[in-house]
Amino acid sequence: MSEARWAAFVVASFVLAITPGPGVAYVVTRSITQGRRAGLASVLGVALGNFGNGVGAALGLALVFAAAPAAFVIVKLAGAAYLVFLGVSALRTEATKAGDAKAASEARLVRDGVLVALLNPKTALFFAAFLPQFAGASAGAGRTIALAAVFVGIAACTDAGYATFASAAEPWVRGARARVAMRWLPAIVYFALAIAAALA
Repeated sequence: MSEARWAAFVVASFVLAITPGPGVAYVVTRSITQGRRAGLASVLGVALGNFGNGVGAALGLALVFAAAPAAFVIVKLAGAAYLVFLGVSALRTEATKAGDAKAASEARLVRDGVLVALLNPKTALFFAAFLPQFAGASAGAGRTIALAAVFVGIAACTDAGYATFASAAEPWVRGARARVAMRWLPAIVYFALAIAAALA
């Protein structure tokens, strides 16, 4: 890859990564309601899930979705269902604050992030359309996977910035009224993301 194409890839990746989307909404919600550590754990999970989609795209997963639309529908509905599950769980759980012992474990937060990202087949389609423009049409899976890793790394850095900024709301969520709001905020966000995923 030439230096010019590499620079164009990095700039395009940064612009796309910093643009708020479902992943950012998910990370910000976790950060506001459960603090910076929870937000960063979610960032890691989303990054792993996105990388999985990048690998899938490099290996032809997008072609499977194109050849079998039913597979795309099944995966996206599974992702929507998991987001609904997260929303219901948020309503059934007492509102938490950053550092609260009731906050979900970091391992669970990473797992949730992985599933939210991995069960979004639009990401695999995005990688299949975006990466070949820089890797080259004849590039092997290895180069495409490497570019996916770079993109995911850039996105993880920008998402971490969002998580850190959003977690500054921690002092605000300590009040009793705020806790009630924090019980509904994640649920509303997850339900909205589920609808968006189902209608994709």
